[in-house]
Amino acid sequence: MKYINLRELYPDVYKTDTLVEVTEEVFAVIQASDRAEDAYKRRMYRYKAQYSLDCNNGIEKVVMVQPPTPEEILEDKQLREQLYAAVMALPDKQAKRIYAHFYLGMTPKEIAQAEGVDPGRVRDSIRKGLRKLAKQSW
Repeated sequence: MKYINLRELYPDVYKTDTLVEVTEEVFAVIQASDRAEDAYKRRMYRYKAQYSLDCNNGIEKVVMVQPPTPEEILEDKQLREQLYAAVMALPDKQAKRIYAHFYLGMTPKEIAQAEGVDPGRVRDSIRKGLRKLAKQSW
């Protein structure tokens, strides 16, 4: 039987030394875990992979997902409404096909099957509608 110090394993819980007797297997697992953690730290240092999120070089912005601000949410909503209105201002068939393709995620082949027309006509209609949208000033 071996003894381990719980203060070393759980410093948040145990403020004083508390020795506990454990079996050889448990002691071997704890020792292997400590060795693996030390090896990981050495590799991090050796390959210069230690980064601090406080180093002010932009890493923290890449790592953390920032929630959108209220202004960004409002701008996004207004842009979507403008885009929807512009699509609905197109001729009826083009608007329906663009809506089905981009909003509903249907392929031109699926749209063509639903309408009973050739998929090439649907693709051409979507392209022409997109060109008309591109010509409109926002």
